[in-house]
Amino acid sequence: MSEFTFLTEEQVFGDKKLDILKKYGTKAAISDYAILLGGAVSSDYYTSEGYTLKDRSGYLWWTKSTGENKYARVVNACGDRDWYWVSRRISSARPAFPCLSISNYVTNKITKNGILGIEYGEYPQTIVDEKISDELEKAYNNKSLKTTGKTYTSDSVSYQDCDISFQERKHIEYEYNGNKYIRFVADLNCDGEVLSDGRKIVKGNIYWVRVEPIKWLVDEKEDIALSKKIIFSGVQFDRFSSYNGDFDKTDIKQFIDKYFSKEIICNKVYSKNILDCSTQNIDETNRNPYKFDFEEVSEEEIIKGAIESNISVFLHGRSSEGKSARVKQIDKDCVIIYLRNASPESLNGKSVYNQKTGEMIDIKPTWLKKLEEKCEKEPDKYHILFFDEITNALPSIQGIAFNIVLDKEVNGIWKLPENVRIVAAGNEMSESLSANQLAEPLFNRFAHVYIKTTTEKWLKWASENNIHPAIYSYIAYKNGEVLRSEYNGEKPNADPRKWEMASKMLYKTNKPEMLRALIGEEITKEFVAFCNQKVITLEDVIKGNYNESDLQLNTAERYATTMGLTQVDEENVEEVREFVKKLGEEFTSVFDILWSKNDDNRLELIAELGIKNNIKKRV
Repeated sequence: MSEFTFLTEEQVFGDKKLDILKKYGTKAAISDYAILLGGAVSSDYYTSEGYTLKDRSGYLWWTKSTGENKYARVVNACGDRDWYWVSRRISSARPAFPCLSISNYVTNKITKNGILGIEYGEYPQTIVDEKISDELEKAYNNKSLKTTGKTYTSDSVSYQDCDISFQERKHIEYEYNGNKYIRFVADLNCDGEVLSDGRKIVKGNIYWVRVEPIKWLVDEKEDIALSKKIIFSGVQFDRFSSYNGDFDKTDIKQFIDKYFSKEIICNKVYSKNILDCSTQNIDETNRNPYKFDFEEVSEEEIIKGAIESNISVFLHGRSSEGKSARVKQIDKDCVIIYLRNASPESLNGKSVYNQKTGEMIDIKPTWLKKLEEKCEKEPDKYHILFFDEITNALPSIQGIAFNIVLDKEVNGIWKLPENVRIVAAGNEMSESLSANQLAEPLFNRFAHVYIKTTTEKWLKWASENNIHPAIYSYIAYKNGEVLRSEYNGEKPNADPRKWEMASKMLYKTNKPEMLRALIGEEITKEFVAFCNQKVITLEDVIKGNYNESDLQLNTAERYATTMGLTQVDEENVEEVREFVKKLGEEFTSVFDILWSKNDDNRLELIAELGIKNNIKKRV
């Protein structure tokens, strides 16, 4: 959302002062994260919430109005009008946005003394106590912490370096016991300040900060939601010495649009009483009596939800969409039955005559024996029975599969173990000449998920699965145009599965020309040209064998250069990454993804590079 802004001076102090500020006051508490980023906190002034350390008023939060001598107007610790240099970094941010832009997501409206409070988005905010910090640090050092894939961005430059523009510093988000945290290494920007738990910040110490919902005060009359606390600090309002009032062109607005608005992940919005529900005179309108979570869900989440609910799942999609891969991500040792080649005996087992007893003996199918063995060995884990290519099976085979899906029973004799879950997959009839339509009773026994691989999803998957950097860079450069090509039954075509195969061939042979057997001659020719163009090599960068004129590369050449530089080792990655920044932020992001390979240690190193390389002084 790009509507984030700051309040004007008039909305805080003038005749147009917002009702929420008239009732709540202009002093604002500051989050521990904002303090760690360099925001100052008062020991003398407190908000209207109370007199604890967490209620202390933060110094200087920005408005978007001009002050004396073309500096920016700010609100100081005692809540009064003040001004501050726009190039300094110790002032802080209290973002605002039009509240109607999220009105469809708000399920509860709760007011106290005429003030509506909601929660929207997530951001690092509160320091965790030392006991939990020790647990987190131990798990971090043992490499047992899970990363969520998210990072939060701050400015790594010292507040004294007013002439240096924004230099990003990434903070990786970790998950632990159902909560999310970031790990923060304190620097001189925050040295000596006191956090809400009473700890004094010491340069070099590690602090763990909990990611929490952001609380907002809503002025319904003016359609404005204002963050209750100071959310972040340490970002220049603008690197120029004066401010003419054009807020949209300021550095801090660029930061909000590029980083903050995306990193608060506004995909889960909920409201509750954030204004002390223990007090009286609370008017609560409950529009969500069942406490539902209205967050959007992905195909993978639906699959997992159905499996946990013991509902059979059917995955639809074109060939090579990664249906099988999604199942194997949940259960890498799932039992797969390819129904296109199945026979009644291979599914249902067989009966043999026992000459000694004169009786028929029923013998379990091999797949069932294997499944029972797995389920007995791991009784507390779900194990998937995967019916692949079910639409390519004969109707008679589909009928046998239906009985297994319906009754969770094989041949009317053997019950499936309790911890078995069924997933099926098949191609659409329009995509396969041999596909057969599912009978309605069988179709209705499944939850149906329709898989479609987008370029964004494929690139994310590729970065996590060691796809060759040349292929990743080429598809990113082409904006996904070559992820698929038309199949005509005569020549090879490109699709997500073929690119995975191409990656394996490229790693093994190191010969791009060989890819024409997989993705066709036309795309291979262009791929070869992409890989065989003017670049600045890894050796050139490390030895400094380049000049400014060498940097005049076109977009394709920049992608190709970045691709080659991702082969750098950890010893030289800092120097190489600094070079990639000269190619542009887009290429720095590509470099980070390809070089880190979703490895926790490398992700952490990328996140910490800003501390070592981009800061001249810390205060």
